[in-house]
Amino acid sequence: MIKAVFLDRDGTLNEDTLYPHKIKDFKLLPGVIQGLTKLSNEFIFVIITNQSGIGRGYYEEKDFKNFNNHLLKTFVERGIHIKKTYCCPHTPEDMCDCRKPNTRYIEQAVEEFQIDLKGSWVIGDHPHDIEMGLKAGIQTVYLLTGHGKKHLDGLEKNSIKPDFIAENFLQAANFIIKKIKRIEYKRKKCSK
Repeated sequence: MIKAVFLDRDGTLNEDTLYPHKIKDFKLLPGVIQGLTKLSNEFIFVIITNQSGIGRGYYEEKDFKNFNNHLLKTFVERGIHIKKTYCCPHTPEDMCDCRKPNTRYIEQAVEEFQIDLKGSWVIGDHPHDIEMGLKAGIQTVYLLTGHGKKHLDGLEKNSIKPDFIAENFLQAANFIIKKIKRIEYKRKKCSK
């Protein structure tokens, strides 16, 4: 089965200005290209993003798509492919079933791409990213980029425990790769 890294978008991959939706404001975070490149041999990539700015009327779905397509094009130019982007356009008040920390989009991706959740990861800068991963039985990395530092105490208050807390995306990728190598080493040792 295929392993995936489920990625938050704003604050994880690109800078999280207030409701980023204009291409002129697009900027990748440091280490994202290097980190995704390292992970690309082991995983497919799926973006799951809450975009309440659509539901609040700050921008339209077409603005989201233009911004997201620019992000995807930037990755493709560097040899990185995102399998799919799932977007929740609702506000928290809408009480939908697709907004993180709900696992609806993970479940859809599993069905669509036959993903092995036990070997997969979630990377995000918000407690709801980690909570979503934990609900789905996936390993998680919490980033201190984006909103990460601001919400760090929210993890502890709500007893949300990621597998690792990383300063940036590259550190997150390095942690995941090291963990994979340890597992492979243990398997080889056991099979002798």
